[in-house]
Amino acid sequence: MNIIKTSLITLSTSMLLMCSSGFAGDAPHWQRLHLGSGTNAGYDFPVYANRDLGQSLPSIKEVIIIQHGIQRNGDDYYTSAMELLKDSGRNPDEILIIAPNFPGVPDKTKGFDNMPVWSVQGWTGGENAVSGVYPASGLSSLTVLDDILLMLSDKARYPSLQKITVAGHSGGGQLVHRYAVLNHVDEKIRKTGLDLKYVIANPSSYLNFTAERPKDNGFAVYDQTVCPGYDDYRYGMQHMVPYAGIVDGDDLFRRYLQRQVIYLAGTADNDPNHRVLDKSCGAEAEGPTRISRARGYWKYEHYRAGELSLHMHQRYEVIGVGHNQGQMFGSQCGVRLLFGANGNASTNAAVCNAITP
Repeated sequence: MNIIKTSLITLSTSMLLMCSSGFAGDAPHWQRLHLGSGTNAGYDFPVYANRDLGQSLPSIKEVIIIQHGIQRNGDDYYTSAMELLKDSGRNPDEILIIAPNFPGVPDKTKGFDNMPVWSVQGWTGGENAVSGVYPASGLSSLTVLDDILLMLSDKARYPSLQKITVAGHSGGGQLVHRYAVLNHVDEKIRKTGLDLKYVIANPSSYLNFTAERPKDNGFAVYDQTVCPGYDDYRYGMQHMVPYAGIVDGDDLFRRYLQRQVIYLAGTADNDPNHRVLDKSCGAEAEGPTRISRARGYWKYEHYRAGELSLHMHQRYEVIGVGHNQGQMFGSQCGVRLLFGANGNASTNAAVCNAITP
């Protein structure tokens, strides 16, 4: 495996102090990573992190990758994750927080110069960058996550690393879900001895492996006269993004169920007119609200797994929480999923119900 090199922007004194202490200040600064290998060599990408990623980090035992939503506000997600880390009681010297920040077309004033740029929503589904500096072969947002994981699997730089958690909320939940289904590196990473898991919170939609969608108390092929493209990718297996390559729904599903995936859904994320809810007919085929789509997809997964005699992923509902990433990841189950059984949730953290078929 090629060693992936990283480089950083010049950091202010306050950033260097923040990195050495392990806790974020009020105004975090992003770092410029140089990522890529093979045909995707040579692109820069912005992330927020609580350590200088240009250095070897021998004390780091766990990494949490926290993925922002449609507003591309990695700084907010990073700050929230750092607050949770502080409250968790875990040793900050052992935990690395990384918040990738996908530059979008409206982000010209943020200083993300000479970097790949995605359409406002294209990055959530794994589409290629639309402008900026990126490899001639095109750069999927899913490839960026590949390259970050491969960077972390470098034993020379992270000799004590044991666990990586990739977590996303809303648009970030869409990206993490599709990444958990489609990525090509999961098994390679786990063969190095790393524990790799995905936490998917409150996405607007899910990737289905067949043409069936919820209907009454079961599942049926959806009416194409209502939505001709309902089974196209980001919702189904048709017209996949180039990153996926040639895929078979059954094969993908079998592989997906062997990966460590945990779903979180807020029971109050139930507004059918929420301002950033996907209201396309492909998404509406999954249900009218995020909580209904989550419940429908969990039943769909159970239905498909039963047919193939495969095990299920974990699922939790966060009671009384709507579309709020801080409350979702700060819930009793959210803190345990990010920081392990020894992580402490706040006394007013939302409670969770484990969902069984």
